[in-house]
Amino acid sequence: MRALTMICICIMGTESTSLVPVLNDKRYEIQANIENHSARHYPFPLIRCTCYYPNVKSRFVTFVFSTKKMAMEDEVMSEVTAPSASVLLISAGASHSVALLSGNVVCSWGRGEDGQLGVGDTEDRLLPIKLNALEGQDIICVTCGADHTMARSQYGRDVYSWGWGDFGRLGHGDISDMLIPHPIKALEGLRIQQIACGDSHCLAVTGDGKVLSWGRNQNGELGLGTTEDSLQPQKVQTFEGIPIKMVAAGAEHSVAITEHGDLYGWGWGRYGNLGLGDRNDRLLPEKVTADGDKIVMVACGWRHTISISSSGGLYTNGWGKYGQLGHGDCEDHLVPRKVEALSDRFFSQLSGGWRHSMALATNGQLFGWGWNKFGQIGTGKNSDCSSPVQVKFPHDQKVVQISCGWRHTLAVTERGNVYSWGRGANGQLGHGETIDRNVPTIIEAFSVDGSSGQHIESSKSYLSSGKSSSSISVRYAIVPDEPTTGSQSTPTSDMEAMLDTSVPESDVK
Repeated sequence: MRALTMICICIMGTESTSLVPVLNDKRYEIQANIENHSARHYPFPLIRCTCYYPNVKSRFVTFVFSTKKMAMEDEVMSEVTAPSASVLLISAGASHSVALLSGNVVCSWGRGEDGQLGVGDTEDRLLPIKLNALEGQDIICVTCGADHTMARSQYGRDVYSWGWGDFGRLGHGDISDMLIPHPIKALEGLRIQQIACGDSHCLAVTGDGKVLSWGRNQNGELGLGTTEDSLQPQKVQTFEGIPIKMVAAGAEHSVAITEHGDLYGWGWGRYGNLGLGDRNDRLLPEKVTADGDKIVMVACGWRHTISISSSGGLYTNGWGKYGQLGHGDCEDHLVPRKVEALSDRFFSQLSGGWRHSMALATNGQLFGWGWNKFGQIGTGKNSDCSSPVQVKFPHDQKVVQISCGWRHTLAVTERGNVYSWGRGANGQLGHGETIDRNVPTIIEAFSVDGSSGQHIESSKSYLSSGKSSSSISVRYAIVPDEPTTGSQSTPTSDMEAMLDTSVPESDVK
């Protein structure tokens, strides 16, 4: 057996990890590169790995996987000469976006009021900007919360956080905002394999399958048996002796998949988003009843959950008012229900927004459904879709990665182009303007047509302090839009937001 000396960034459901392909009798097996080069097999359905030789930056090899067979295809599908800054990963927050480029470069754009862009100030950015503070940190994963951001270094050595610090969501032991990335000291040495961010809380999975949580806990979303916020990561004791392979976080609920394919839910359950058959909250993780099918992938929207079974079925449960469950109706569903319209396809990645959902098929086709007021589904219209519709891309490009923000969506195509659509009010689409778009539109700063990386501004390389000095006395999130009778307007004041019963307390800062 001969190991290929490559660095690989592989899409894994709703997250990513650093993997190493191993050549054995002309077949590739995917194994994780843990400490001391030991290998641990990941049974996740993967769409593809983008791998490169560290000393030959322009050579990229893409490996394509079969979700149905849960294994890699025999052949290396493509080998291309990539541009100087190829996009490897994307993640969308409430109103900001982040991308990881080759060479461990992290870029951000969109709303910056809470420091979530990590560039040292609280200004919005209409175009991607490079985070110099993370230069040389071997970053291999980026993940957005609503108004904060996380990054993880290779082998899980360090986890960084920045942005809005209320409720302790940054994990630094206080509620201070951070305008530049800071390492979470409580996670040092734990070999973190995956990070998931909700609205105001975070989850982490270690290399040996343990789960830690921190941040807001009003509805038990931390799984600690209490409703007290946690300013630092704490171990979820329910999973002691039950190795976890994947976690996902919604606004105020959390889910996890065990090594054996069991699904657990906890936290806020008012809309059935825990999948437990009722509308009750859970302060501790509880197993979701399944009909013998194992769960291999899961993602959370704001108040709904999306999952994939080992047989390939796509299931949704939770809040359905805007069709975000994809069942052709606007009903809530308290247990996972199969989306019959997609039963003839297999899926490699899922993502949930505030009121919309996206699913990426193994053949590169992208499907979306749910709320579409700002064009976040990408159909060219602004009408809601209660059943899945295919999202079209120029020249029928296949999609390899997706990420839903609250009201915008990001995608990477097989050519390496990054597209965005939906709400653009804070520049989260990355087009240098603040208009909405209802069809996928290429982000020119990341274009593979000879200009990749050439238009990306750099942030300051150092700051005297990473804490916010904002003098704004009342700060509030981009409050979700709840249409009123005869109007499509959004709340125009803090008081209106507080009176909007569709908005949980955590959304009003």
